[in-house]
Amino acid sequence: MFYLSRIEHTLRLPPSLLSYRLRDAVKGELEKIFLDKVISNLGLCISVYDIDIDDIKDMFILPNDGHPTLKVNFTMIMFRPFVGEIITAKVIESTADGLRLSLGFFDDIYIPIHRFPTPFFKKGNSKKNVVLWFWKPPDSDEEYPIDLKDQVRFQVESVNYPKIPIEQPENSKPFAPMEVKGAIDFDGLGPVLWWKEVEEA
Repeated sequence: MFYLSRIEHTLRLPPSLLSYRLRDAVKGELEKIFLDKVISNLGLCISVYDIDIDDIKDMFILPNDGHPTLKVNFTMIMFRPFVGEIITAKVIESTADGLRLSLGFFDDIYIPIHRFPTPFFKKGNSKKNVVLWFWKPPDSDEEYPIDLKDQVRFQVESVNYPKIPIEQPENSKPFAPMEVKGAIDFDGLGPVLWWKEVEEA
């Protein structure tokens, strides 16, 4: 889920930071630029992990500028789950299209209905656009719901980096630069409470 990535970046440093230790000033500016941003095919930037003073080089100042510009090689902690990985996240939205999950720092995880366990059915509230999904295992009279705020264990199916749209419809969801698609149609997946109840039954 998390890994280290080595990145090179040309940084323009504000003169007001020149009174600070160079390493601290550079790290602070890199965090402003990269934290909570998605780099395509690398993932979501979580933290500047390491930066060595020897990796700050080629400093120069452009005429009539006053801002020192330098090249920095640094290590970033990235979030990018791999296909097949099992992750637990919280349900934050349940609609006719499926579930949306959150890890707290990343909210664009989707479980489409064709990756639900079968047989499943729904009960909905059309006014609030909220759908409550249920799984009814074969040969069982029990119905297992997927409630909002449930902790759900899912398997990663894909990690996508959509292209930035030129225009977005007025009522469309906010653009997500990284989307994770998952599945809960295997034994042990789905709401964690399901399997506790099955074990206790």
